[in-house]
Amino acid sequence: MPSLVIIGAGPRGTGILERIAANAPGLLAGAGLDLHLVDPCPPGGGRIWRHDQSPLLWMNSMAEDVTMYTDASVRAEGPVRPGPSLSQWAARVRAGTLPAPADPATAAEAHALTGRSFAGRRLQSAYLRWVYEQAVAALPPEVTVHEHRRRALRVSGPRDGRQSVWLEGRRAPLPADLVVLALGHLPSAPDARQDALARFAVRHRLAYLPPDFTADSDLSALRPGEPVIVRGFGLAFVDLMVLLTEGRGGTYATGPGGDPVYRPSGREPVLHVGSRRGVPYRSKIGYDLRGERPPLPRFFGPAEAAALRDRPGPLDFHRDVRPLAEKELGFAHYHRLFTAHPERTRMPWPAFEERYAARAPGSAGLLALVAAAVPDPADRLDLAALDHPLAGRRFAGADALQDGLRAHIRADLDRRHDPRHSPDLAVFLGLLSVYGQLAGLGDTGPWWHGFFSYLASGPPGPRLRQLLALSRAGVVRFLGAGTTVTPDEEHGLFLARSESAPGVVTGARALVEARLPPPSVARSLDPLLRSLHPEAATTPAGLLAVSPADGRVLDRDGRPHPRRFALGPHTDARANGAFARPGTNAPAFRQNDATARAALSFLRAVAGRTGPGRTGPGREAATARAHH
Repeated sequence: MPSLVIIGAGPRGTGILERIAANAPGLLAGAGLDLHLVDPCPPGGGRIWRHDQSPLLWMNSMAEDVTMYTDASVRAEGPVRPGPSLSQWAARVRAGTLPAPADPATAAEAHALTGRSFAGRRLQSAYLRWVYEQAVAALPPEVTVHEHRRRALRVSGPRDGRQSVWLEGRRAPLPADLVVLALGHLPSAPDARQDALARFAVRHRLAYLPPDFTADSDLSALRPGEPVIVRGFGLAFVDLMVLLTEGRGGTYATGPGGDPVYRPSGREPVLHVGSRRGVPYRSKIGYDLRGERPPLPRFFGPAEAAALRDRPGPLDFHRDVRPLAEKELGFAHYHRLFTAHPERTRMPWPAFEERYAARAPGSAGLLALVAAAVPDPADRLDLAALDHPLAGRRFAGADALQDGLRAHIRADLDRRHDPRHSPDLAVFLGLLSVYGQLAGLGDTGPWWHGFFSYLASGPPGPRLRQLLALSRAGVVRFLGAGTTVTPDEEHGLFLARSESAPGVVTGARALVEARLPPPSVARSLDPLLRSLHPEAATTPAGLLAVSPADGRVLDRDGRPHPRRFALGPHTDARANGAFARPGTNAPAFRQNDATARAALSFLRAVAGRTGPGRTGPGREAATARAHH
């Protein structure tokens, strides 16, 4: 019987399994299949979304914006199989039509959840587990699922023959006619700079925490009351902030004006946080888009992406791709401004659109058009100012910097929760649209991913209100933009400086790199991924190169491997997340479907070459999970 091994049973592996279940009746044609799922963590949530993490940690998307199921917007060959979003699943739990999570606290959260809630990660883990179980139950009776709660160490085998998947603690490998790597975020070895800081910390008995998934970091070395330099102001910082404050017994009360007031436990360190931008990721938008949606894609759609793929030679993101992305984002912004807020413009939308289409992004003609048609500069889209809000700003000292950053965060919160600024939401939709086109272009470099995350994947508004409360309480201190950290051998301290307050230096015995390690095949600490490096092609950024058509791993000569597939953040086919916002034709769904269909077609051919498959097991045997 043919054998398929999926390595990684988190959201990506679960999504692929769901697509296999949807496509198998039409493509397997009754052939039997042994389907092996390999992951040391429970399937569904995997490592990042496992239940076993702090209940204080949240998702950064509203429950109504999270789904694992395809809908009518998804442009894929396979059948659409609708299913509930996270909020719809919780509603069914409340109604009693679906079983509640076993954990009482998680069940209580499900009953309290609304579409506008930011769910805890434990609740998302329960949703993902349910999705996984539904996918297994939907498989044809000829498919038998085997779970292996082990780590995969390596894959071996010839290009034209069966593969062997070697597991930790198991002598004999799993035989596989086809292997799919659905690995999530993985730890990486430190780069030269991080290694030097780690060795400095050892020499002086300091605490240095390299990039990691914050929920897995050992924070015990960060001592109460002591300063801690934190480099990174994104979602990893938010998790760190939560675990070192509420996680250590601090609480929030409501102040006279309704703002939260932090009440320390006395066990918190003092967090001195800075980054390249010097500000936190932008708040999640807190209102719905009403009225006409921008008709996207407009300037960067499938035709433009196909033309980029067909160009000879490597793509240069800033030369070839960025102008299209900026033109698309500008179109989304101004379409919304002119159609929803026409009183703030000086010409009809059709006239502006015609002239906008004829002008190059960033050109003097485009800038003149916008200046003539949009009188208030605050209504004009300035991507550079959005990306670097502190550029050129210099504060007189550390205290002035705190006031300035608090004002920036308050202004961001006000704007992102005020529908008068609804062009911001249109730009968010533009970002999603552009990301959907970039998914098939390979490794486009780190800039876009960071920019997208900063604008579109920021923290919930309540988290930024907590950050303000922690700043007022002195538990968080802002360092500013262009933060650099250097070791001071003489005094045995880490020293932090920034461009925002020249002359202000912060010394500390602890340094935390608050970010996930960048994915790299060569530096990965995962033995399976690292073992592929000698034979698989990688991009200049160190990602695993795969075929944009179906995710087949490319060898050093650029040939797709017939029996190995890979999807996820370690590849150049990475989409932004394994689950998606409903109604957005999410690239993860398209990738999962293409891989599942290619795999099933290959496995059906294998079954035909080896003769008729044996009679499939009954439904109970097919959906039973054997633990090995």
